[in-house]
Amino acid sequence: MLNNKTILVTGGTGSFGKCFTKYVLTHYQPKKIIIYSRDEFKQWLMADEFKEYEDKLRFFIGDVRDLSRLKRACEGVDYIIHAAALKQVPACEYNPNEAIKTNIHGAMNVIDAALDCGVHKVVALSTDKAVNPVNLYGGTKLVSDKLFVAANAYAGTKDINFSIVRYGNVAGSRGSVIRVFDKLIKEGASELPVTDVRMTRFWISLTQGVELVIKALAEAKGGETFISKIPSFKVTDLAEAMLPGCGIKETGIRPGEKLHEIMVTTEDSYTTYEYDKHFIVYPQMVWNNKQQPDLSGHKVEEGFSYSSDNNTEWLSVDAIRELLKDVELEK
Repeated sequence: MLNNKTILVTGGTGSFGKCFTKYVLTHYQPKKIIIYSRDEFKQWLMADEFKEYEDKLRFFIGDVRDLSRLKRACEGVDYIIHAAALKQVPACEYNPNEAIKTNIHGAMNVIDAALDCGVHKVVALSTDKAVNPVNLYGGTKLVSDKLFVAANAYAGTKDINFSIVRYGNVAGSRGSVIRVFDKLIKEGASELPVTDVRMTRFWISLTQGVELVIKALAEAKGGETFISKIPSFKVTDLAEAMLPGCGIKETGIRPGEKLHEIMVTTEDSYTTYEYDKHFIVYPQMVWNNKQQPDLSGHKVEEGFSYSSDNNTEWLSVDAIRELLKDVELEK
């Protein structure tokens, strides 16, 4: 599917972008992967890391806020993976205008560039924080999600569709609690801070996130939100797995933080179908006849929700400890 295709990844020097690039170069024969991002130093580092694939990679300095630059980068592109975003919750709260410019206006620019440049598929990365948002980051990503779903209304006769992939914090990536615990343990800590002992999270690896994006590229007809079925864990169990017998210091939930990660709300249940390894939330409004959903899955019951606290699959301390062996802490 990705063989001989040109793919553009916005925010391509981030955790996801690097993992996606490595995965595609390992499993497919793309014509070209364009890394679109603002930081030339990160691009230089990534170019050095992937120097054996230099004939397949192009590094394009640009900002998703800049529509003309995006359009230039999108010439000849088949697929766009939109991973660029301002993601740090406190930073977004303190700099709301900047978060809106990148996460909302940037999404609009990606959509316009894709429609005008003959792109065939766009997959946008979402987050659990866009579901019932309690902080500005989540609010901007909710708007972004709505924009990408509605973008299918403008496809017309063009061979293009827009879809979304949603997951929460990735194990070991920047912002992961695993990194916080790892740093404290290396500094000799005997107890680990947990904001609330009731807190739960989903466990997903970067590779699983990439594979969900590949699935969306392969299967999306337009407007779907793809969500992996993955195990949950208690944050206190993670602490025990990383530092057996450690003390737990409850520090209090932080502003904008949730006790649990929510992926599917009860309101979504009316259009959500369950498949073997994932859920799909189909759009409530359909704007073109190309949006013919694959309803071979099982429609969830009315009132169904999928969150890290009501999951049917849980990781034990031993299972977490085993998974940690494969976690690479993103620098």
